[in-house]
Amino acid sequence: MNIFNNYARYYDLLYQDKDYVGETQFIEQLVKTYAPKTEKILDLGCGTGIHATLLAKQGYQVQGVDISQEMLQKASDRLSHLPPDLVSRLKFTHGDVRTVRLNQTFDVVLSLFHVVSYQTLNEDLLATFATVKEHLKPGGIFIFDVWYGPAVAIAPQPELNV
Repeated sequence: MNIFNNYARYYDLLYQDKDYVGETQFIEQLVKTYAPKTEKILDLGCGTGIHATLLAKQGYQVQGVDISQEMLQKASDRLSHLPPDLVSRLKFTHGDVRTVRLNQTFDVVLSLFHVVSYQTLNEDLLATFATVKEHLKPGGIFIFDVWYGPAVAIAPQPELNV
């Protein structure tokens, strides 16, 4: 997954118009509805840590995990611009969603922005789900999204004026 190391340089610029606040509000509504006693969230495939930071601002303890050291560096750099009480609710760790083991459990596990869709082999998908199971408290919830293949295949493609 070396591609994500190169991608990290442009990630926040490419997604500067992404509605992180709206997505986080949607996630928080799911959490309040289905796991209202949530304190700790694991964000698998956290990227540069924007969702994690917004959730920490809502009072959750959030641990982000990403395979890209460069994405994690951007997430860590973000911490230097935040107040200490917010920084104390965030932690970022290097790891692969298929194999990472943190020896702790969480009320909610997130895997957003199609991280699950990158698991293209059945064994990788099963390994990802095993990671979730290992880290999820009994009664906890797993929130993830995936690409819907037929919609991706027929979505209009932007014209490139090269």
